[in-house]
Amino acid sequence: MKIHEYQAKDILRRYNVPTPSGFPAFTVDKAVDAAEKLGGSTVIVKAQIHAGGRGKGGGVKLAHSIEEVRQTAEQILGMNLVTHQTGPEGTEVKRLLIEEGVAIATELYAGIVLDRSAEKYVFMVSTEGGMEIEKVAAETPEKIVKEWIEPKEGLTVQQSMNLAEALSLSGEQAHNCSKTVLALWEAFIQSDCSLAEINPLVVTEGGEVMALDAKMNFDSNALFRHPEIAEMRDLSEELPSEIEASKYSLNYIKLDGNVGCMVNGAGLAMSTMDIIKLSGGDPANFLDVGGVANSETVAHGFRIILSDPLVKSILINIFGGIVRCDRVAQGVIDALTDMEVKVPVVVRLEGTNALEAAELLENSPLDFIVASSLKDGAKKAVEAAGDLA
Repeated sequence: MKIHEYQAKDILRRYNVPTPSGFPAFTVDKAVDAAEKLGGSTVIVKAQIHAGGRGKGGGVKLAHSIEEVRQTAEQILGMNLVTHQTGPEGTEVKRLLIEEGVAIATELYAGIVLDRSAEKYVFMVSTEGGMEIEKVAAETPEKIVKEWIEPKEGLTVQQSMNLAEALSLSGEQAHNCSKTVLALWEAFIQSDCSLAEINPLVVTEGGEVMALDAKMNFDSNALFRHPEIAEMRDLSEELPSEIEASKYSLNYIKLDGNVGCMVNGAGLAMSTMDIIKLSGGDPANFLDVGGVANSETVAHGFRIILSDPLVKSILINIFGGIVRCDRVAQGVIDALTDMEVKVPVVVRLEGTNALEAAELLENSPLDFIVASSLKDGAKKAVEAAGDLA
């Protein structure tokens, strides 16, 4: 789950991560009120959407007076903000963060994620703050310094000093950086984050090391431990199809292709998307229906896939390990009997009772395209999508 910058900073403050003072605003008048609370001098007016690159898109501006705050808030609120992370369609700005100006001496980068290959957390820092970290990683990876964190031990003081040294800080600045880094780690681990990113992490002219920006994502499976964080979810920032999928515990992510995918298991879903690409097509979605692909989950999955007007064919790829293939086949038949499906449906079932499943599909009154393998299924689904395009 993602949250907005102002919400992330509220969490960071609980763990003593230094941040600028600021207030969220949902209207122009509230933006003016916030600026007045901050003293009415120079403030930053920041669009709040679940995407980076807001400054380049015109969503972050300086305002030097109350009148400028009003004018800037009127410009940004309601605008369709396009960044490298929103895609060309952009996102409507419905919230602002009004924040005090900070005298910046240096812009840095800090981030924490889980390194699954190493089975450890990794704390990354870079002197290239304020830039797209993906670009830094691609062009100058040596400028990103990493410290791997043992889950049972957590980030140590020595590691925090190593990170400060990697940022070319010394003396009081290094000490302040160490404190901020340790506090950020506590916020990350205690909140069950999957990502914490501060870009930029700044050193002020007074030597303070603070989070000028903040991005936090959370492990959705752990949100039951954090009801106060779960309440921060902004459904207006999510696609209706993804919201609908979450109601039925379906793992769904919309993509830009035209071959709809319904698969049981995340790994198999990723493989299915890969082989669709290798077959010359583009997947329209990632959809993992979980271990039990019964008629109810299949029906919900189909409705969600078909809500995407780009979908021209659907590939059902189920491995019958936990659930028998013939039961899945019957579930697919039951689900589609009462639905109007105008696109070709390719079905590939493998595993327990796969032959019985193929017979059920062949003998059903519905016009399925039965595939003999995953490669065959992907090929047929891509061809069917092309024929319908």
